[in-house]
Amino acid sequence: MGLELLININFIFFIVVTILFSYRIAYIIMRFAKNTENEENSKEHTYAVIIAARNEEVVIGDLIKNIKEQKYPQEKIKIFVVADNCIDDTAKIAKNLGAIVYERYNKTKVGKGYALDYLFKCIYNDYGNEVCDAFLIFDADNLLDENYIKEINRTFSAGNEIITSYRNSKNYDSNFISAGQSLFFLKESQYTNRSRMRLGTGSPISGTGFLVSSKIIKEQKGWQFHTLVEDIEFSIYHAIQGNKIAYCENAIFYDEQPTTFEQSYNQRLRWSKGFYQVFFKYGFSLFKTIFSKRSFYAYDMLMKIVPFGFLTTILIAFNLIVFFAYAYYEYYNLFPIHIIFGGIQRAYILLLIIGFLTIITEWKKIHTNNTNKILYLFTYPLFMFTFLPISLIAAFSKVEWKPIIHKESKSLSTIKGGRN
Repeated sequence: MGLELLININFIFFIVVTILFSYRIAYIIMRFAKNTENEENSKEHTYAVIIAARNEEVVIGDLIKNIKEQKYPQEKIKIFVVADNCIDDTAKIAKNLGAIVYERYNKTKVGKGYALDYLFKCIYNDYGNEVCDAFLIFDADNLLDENYIKEINRTFSAGNEIITSYRNSKNYDSNFISAGQSLFFLKESQYTNRSRMRLGTGSPISGTGFLVSSKIIKEQKGWQFHTLVEDIEFSIYHAIQGNKIAYCENAIFYDEQPTTFEQSYNQRLRWSKGFYQVFFKYGFSLFKTIFSKRSFYAYDMLMKIVPFGFLTTILIAFNLIVFFAYAYYEYYNLFPIHIIFGGIQRAYILLLIIGFLTIITEWKKIHTNNTNKILYLFTYPLFMFTFLPISLIAAFSKVEWKPIIHKESKSLSTIKGGRN
């Protein structure tokens, strides 16, 4: 193969990706647009807080206590926990703190999607169809800002049936792994979801920290999403249906990020495999929706699940193969090495800029000392690069759902005390 052809392949791939994702520039710009959301005349709705927990005895109590400290009428909140295949004291602790607990044991249908569906069916069976106006769904390791329900209630009162919220971190300061993943979610919250809300398009939910109206849950007959990324599957389904998911940036919650590469690897391997599942299940329908409903929302969601990480990794591997072939047969100076490393350098700089903007605008909400904020900015692009081989491995691996073990109990005041 001639070098000219290889250069052309790289150039065409770069141009195609740039064109397809150029709209994201508007997202960065719209981050700085004024909030025009109407927050007046909000009605105090009733909520059922849903917590899916598997062996979460260390953290489940922190969340339940935290919900009971919300600046929102407690008589309008019910807390439900599904203790899913637990072998610890999760159910006992939750019951003692006043939560309504259902225990589920099923070794075949494993995953959060199945646990949620089970819990919704139990709730409607025992408490009726009018149990609440909307459900708030969290993971057991989450903590909520004291005004979380008050703020998301305003967005719900404005007529939004599905709402995602601002995802902050309990442990940004643990190491570069937790910081990298935390910064990624902060960027997603404020440089994509906030901008989507300003532009009138929809966002995806992200695992936890979201609202779904009782009406939506009834229409979809519980929770019928069971891929490895049930949250993204839910989001894509509603993009096809035309149900936009809103974003409430003033509803802030915190979750715990993995601190070891093994945990982070397993989690992101599941995400990557799940994205493939969703792409092959819904990709064509999503593509048709772009044209049949003239839906930019559908286009944006399609760009989210198209496996560009896989294609990028294959292209990099192809470049390396050609490089070593030339190095062996024709000596190093005959291969323009900048083809590979120039692209890596540009990607690093782009991620660094995005990370820098996120850190600057969210500075006061990142709960770690100033040194860590700056230090972990430079490791953020390196962390993001690790998504590429993971996406490749996921394509050829059998991946099963694995729980993330949470070992540290924290209060909201402890988290906020970590900021300088």
